[in-house]
Amino acid sequence: MVRSPLTPQQRAAGQRLGAFLRECRGDRKPAEVAHAASISPETLRKIETGRLATPGFATVAALATVLGIPLDELARICLPEMDLPSTG
Repeated sequence: MVRSPLTPQQRAAGQRLGAFLRECRGDRKPAEVAHAASISPETLRKIETGRLATPGFATVAALATVLGIPLDELARICLPEMDLPSTG
């Protein structure tokens, strides 16, 4: 099955997600975070740089858990045009 090319909106969401995850990682080493999330350091690098704009849900959920980020916060970053309910 051939995958459709990503839209500009999907690429932009991937860049926002990657930049936010990189910011949340702080001083932690990429290999440490990747290992804790059960992904390769290369996959983490691709996500953080936006080269992997649409990572799988399990990967995103694992990174969110390791970095202590609520999934609804990631949804707001990836989908800023959506009116998501607030949690507080």
